[in-house]
Amino acid sequence: MSLRARLIAAFAYVLVLVIVALEVPLALNVSRRVDSEVRAQATSQAQLVAASAAGRLGREEELRRLVRRAAADLGGRVIVVDRRGRLLSDSAGPGLGGAAYAGRPEVDRALAGRPAQGERHSDSLDQDLLFTAVPVIERGRPAGAVRVTQDVGEVKAEQRSDTLALAGVGAVALLLGLLLAALLAGSLSRPLRALAGTARRVGRGDLAARAEVAGSTEQRDVALAFNDMTERLGTALAAQREFVANASHQLRTPLTGLRLRLEAAGLKATDPSLERDLAAAEREVDRLARLLGDLLTLAAEADRPAPRAVSVREAAAAAHERWSAPAEDSGHGLELVPGPGCAVLASRADVDALLDNLVENALDYSPPGTMVALRWEVADGYGVIAVLDEGPGLAPGEEARVFDRFFRGAAGRATAGTGLGLAIVRALARRWHGEARLVDRPEGGARAEVRLPLAATGETPSDDRRPAVREGSA
Repeated sequence: MSLRARLIAAFAYVLVLVIVALEVPLALNVSRRVDSEVRAQATSQAQLVAASAAGRLGREEELRRLVRRAAADLGGRVIVVDRRGRLLSDSAGPGLGGAAYAGRPEVDRALAGRPAQGERHSDSLDQDLLFTAVPVIERGRPAGAVRVTQDVGEVKAEQRSDTLALAGVGAVALLLGLLLAALLAGSLSRPLRALAGTARRVGRGDLAARAEVAGSTEQRDVALAFNDMTERLGTALAAQREFVANASHQLRTPLTGLRLRLEAAGLKATDPSLERDLAAAEREVDRLARLLGDLLTLAAEADRPAPRAVSVREAAAAAHERWSAPAEDSGHGLELVPGPGCAVLASRADVDALLDNLVENALDYSPPGTMVALRWEVADGYGVIAVLDEGPGLAPGEEARVFDRFFRGAAGRATAGTGLGLAIVRALARRWHGEARLVDRPEGGARAEVRLPLAATGETPSDDRRPAVREGSA
């Protein structure tokens, strides 16, 4: 889960707790208040009707207007009975005129001069009712009673309506709080995302990239520390490149001079044993020169040039042309298997170095009289360049170790080489966000392949036509 999502979740949790802690008691209080208000209104309205009906119990028309007006105000039913409990007026209509209500507990209580209020279930209406009954007083004695009944469902509906209104207010508060949390979380996570993007740019070789110094004090400190680290890294890599360039120039010159002196000494030597020793010394100088070239290539692996679309067809054909004569001299066949037109994102020099190392490694490990095949294909957005040989293959557990520096494996003990060829292949492949692997073939031998990202332009001739450099073998 991202930092932003965690912050929003934390804010949401706190907001929900606060809203629930505030609104549950408030909703209960509102429900009680609504119930109290309804009961108080019913009592006051009933008392008002009773006071208005005093002295008018014999005036049917006035009583009818009075109970209808009160029923409209309360949203319920209002009746007036005389002292014997017979119905005098009913807001529901004149159909029950003269009906006896003396047996109703609330009416009997009101006729006895005591107000009554409560809830009961009406079998005739099949609903719960809130009743309020008060006496009609004339000359200090009860002359009748007024009863008001209201549907409890309507009262509870009003309570639910108020509760839902509170819930709506809480939901709006939660949404506003989450919006504020999202803005705050974005302001906290945005500098981190920008820092991560800058780190990726630096990782891709853009050492001039710098993090924006913004945000809180802690975020600014992190950005400043990152920029300082990037500055130091750029300085270190520049020093490394300068050292590689100087070492390449300073070390190759004496090695070339030493080889020339050994060759001259060999031409002057007359003793056969001395000639053999001088020839062996020349081979060691050549091996040292290859080792130096491999080490310098690995030391400069982070110095990546701008990527270009390199035609795999052209690079493979050029590698086949370069290695056909050496393969023939060593008694091997070198086959170029045509593949689809494609271009990979890399540099032509690196692709040539990859192919040279793979082909030379295959020739070194394959017995004379066998075939080495160079082929390529397209798979999952990558250009796959493969070199297949008919050698002894890999010993169990060597699939990953063969790419380690100076690791030669069981089959490599009988071959010449520096043990850096496949390490260079993997380093150059990863420089262009690719990968290299070496596996056994079911029919015997090994398959060495490099996967490089495809260029969007497809089959595009490379603009980089520099001569290929043969690297040391594995």
